[in-house]
Amino acid sequence: MSTQRTTRDRRAFLKLSLGAAALAASSASAPPAFAQGPSGTSRTLHIGNQKGYLTLLKGRGTLEKRLAPLNVSVSWTEFAAGPVQLEALNVGSIDFGDVGEAPPIFAQAAGAPLVYVAATVKRPQSEAVLVPPQSTIRSVADLKGKRIALNKGSNVHYFLVQLLRQHGLQYADVKPVFLAPADARAAFERASIDAWVIWDPFFAAAEKSLGARVIADANGVVGNRSYYFSSQSYAANNPDVIRIVIEELDKIDQWGQQNRDSLASELAQLWGLPKPVVDAAVQRQQFGTQPITRAILGEQQQIADTFLELRLIPKHVDVLKAAPSNLA
Repeated sequence: MSTQRTTRDRRAFLKLSLGAAALAASSASAPPAFAQGPSGTSRTLHIGNQKGYLTLLKGRGTLEKRLAPLNVSVSWTEFAAGPVQLEALNVGSIDFGDVGEAPPIFAQAAGAPLVYVAATVKRPQSEAVLVPPQSTIRSVADLKGKRIALNKGSNVHYFLVQLLRQHGLQYADVKPVFLAPADARAAFERASIDAWVIWDPFFAAAEKSLGARVIADANGVVGNRSYYFSSQSYAANNPDVIRIVIEELDKIDQWGQQNRDSLASELAQLWGLPKPVVDAAVQRQQFGTQPITRAILGEQQQIADTFLELRLIPKHVDVLKAAPSNLA
């Protein structure tokens, strides 16, 4: 990629990120959060949520009930993606959010004061390499020389690199085509790409509506976790609030495992997708919320090191600098 293209991409990303952060700041209905003071002092938790478990938690209202005795109020701001969520954290607009594996790496590289506070279990079956039903590609080895669509700097970018290595190929052996999910799907339908590396629910939608075939999922290759994050200052000053948020999220996770059909119905409405598509995604999903450990951050370090190799980040990132104070 040319230096001019890289600079243009970074400028576009920064413009988008700062715009979303400004929106988050303007939509917040409460003053900035501050450390717990004497008994009776009010606090505010600003949550940035994508359309997922945090949105389900918002709808239930259980978090507000649990935090009320601590005199903590909650404000919510919805974001379309993890990178803009983390930029909002960087400028102090939110205190807590959810994100995939890749965005925190870029945020740390940019100096964001984030801290990982919890992780989901591994969900490797929820991302895969897909090909059209009529494709002659039958194995990972067949991907050599092929045009593969993926979201640049995402969880599937790392997955593809590791999958190729596992099968004796190098990243340079394929032709990456950097497309956002909606554009990648259109290219997949037109057959202007040979394969698509994607995650659920886009993965499930391609299977159900396009007859896409799975060449390989991430099982045995990468973990594909999601993370919950806070700012270092908020987490240090409000550990009681962070603990309660994680407990309430884990309750939704455990409920979802026991009530997959109901979970799929809620998510289908939230995402605006047909329920059979969401059913497929939920059925292969793994459930569970875990504390952050050195081993989990070691997984993130591998992603950071890979992104440095690919020159996606400008410098080495020490993931442990974003570790919680109670790191196991």
